[in-house]
Amino acid sequence: MAYRFLRFPGGKTKAVTFSYDDGSRTDLRLAEVLDRYNMKCTFNLNSSRLLEGSALTLDEAKALVGNGHEVAVHGKHHIACGIAPAADGIRDVLTCREELESAFGRIIRGMAYADTGITAFANGTDYATVRKYLTDLGIVYSRTLGADNDRFELPSDWLAWMPTAHHNNPQMFDFIEKFISCDVNSQYCAARYPRLFYIWGHSYEFEHNDNWNLLESICKKLGGKEDIWYATNIEIYEYVNAYNSLVWSADFKTVYNPTLCNVYFDIMGKAYCVRSGETLVTE
Repeated sequence: MAYRFLRFPGGKTKAVTFSYDDGSRTDLRLAEVLDRYNMKCTFNLNSSRLLEGSALTLDEAKALVGNGHEVAVHGKHHIACGIAPAADGIRDVLTCREELESAFGRIIRGMAYADTGITAFANGTDYATVRKYLTDLGIVYSRTLGADNDRFELPSDWLAWMPTAHHNNPQMFDFIEKFISCDVNSQYCAARYPRLFYIWGHSYEFEHNDNWNLLESICKKLGGKEDIWYATNIEIYEYVNAYNSLVWSADFKTVYNPTLCNVYFDIMGKAYCVRSGETLVTE
């Protein structure tokens, strides 16, 4: 049987995304750097801080999103879902989502766990409980933390999405070199899966550590690559979901794309694109 693997838009084999928390005013400088390198970020906001004007102003946050970045839930009051009783976690996530959607005039389905997130549990809460109520609240992905690695994998569980590394990880540039030097299409046939480099942090850390040059260096290393798709978290989720929605015939030679986007994939080294609404016969 032939191996089939997702390819990102345009047939690209790799993707890069950023995820930054708390909505501090230093997000403006972060976005300015990312914009220069045509990169995309998901900004995870606490609606109480945003609406009270104690961090980014709403107009500033709207300007970020209007430039192609994403806004996502980070809890109204930055509560750790694993530590809080389920009722408190539900209230914090739901209120944040409602207030951000009202403020930005768009549907928001993404999230990053606040504080200790799902790395610790108390008060009768466990991951199964958190996962269930996030699903019920319409959250389709949530970034976790605590296990930086250089596997560059897409998540098997979108509500426990593990990033590649925090920007301060001392192995960051080793990870980047491994990522950019990997020729996915030349790998052994079972290892031609797509690669994702996911960077996270807080923009105020660059200010506190006086190392904005680190961000510049990261962007210079990762930017401008023809085989990389630069996307927000939700763009990656929605595209992968579209790929997983493809309908295949019993012999896996014919595929129907019921989604609204064109989907790219690879079968044993041969590239395909099945357009929205199209039925395609592969070789």
